[in-house]
Amino acid sequence: MTPAGRPGPSTSFAAGARRAAWRCLLALALLAVGVLAFGAAQEWKKIASDGLHDPAGPAVGVLQEPAEALAALAPDTAGNQVRWVSALDQGQIQPRTNILPETKVNLRTTEVLLKNTGEMAMVRFPHRQHTAWLDCSNCHDSLFQQKPGTSGINMFLILSGEKCGLCHGAVAFPLTECKRCHSVERGSPEHLAFGKSLVREGGTP
Repeated sequence: MTPAGRPGPSTSFAAGARRAAWRCLLALALLAVGVLAFGAAQEWKKIASDGLHDPAGPAVGVLQEPAEALAALAPDTAGNQVRWVSALDQGQIQPRTNILPETKVNLRTTEVLLKNTGEMAMVRFPHRQHTAWLDCSNCHDSLFQQKPGTSGINMFLILSGEKCGLCHGAVAFPLTECKRCHSVERGSPEHLAFGKSLVREGGTP
């Protein structure tokens, strides 16, 4: 405390950090409840009753039902119940790599280690799984900087739908699947494989 009885800069910062942490935990808890409720009821509802399409509209008689389209793909227990990268690797789907013939496809295998994760395991970001779907310009340099350690990624932004949260929880597996990202324990062989660098080439698939 300052002589005037007011919180000093360090006290104010600590209190603000605690409030931010509680907001993050609350947001994650609400997200988990929503995802669990969605998953419990999710057996690929029919288009006419999914709450997204007009049951009297023409789409009901034209679009393929989700259960018919997705049931043969690599199964998952979260999100839309499909492991999309596995489905791609197994040849179950063959998405178009580009729209314009002159577009150069840049499939990368570089992996980036995100170390500032507090008490959680570190994050291994695999470029291969992402560049199989996306061009580099989808993420660089608007969402993420290309220089490791300069993007300012944190869970508050992610839970707010920014950074990784722009896709995860929307079209990619949800944020409640913590260990899919936080997968590298400190001191593990996978951690040691990075050496002193935050980047390595040709990591695990």
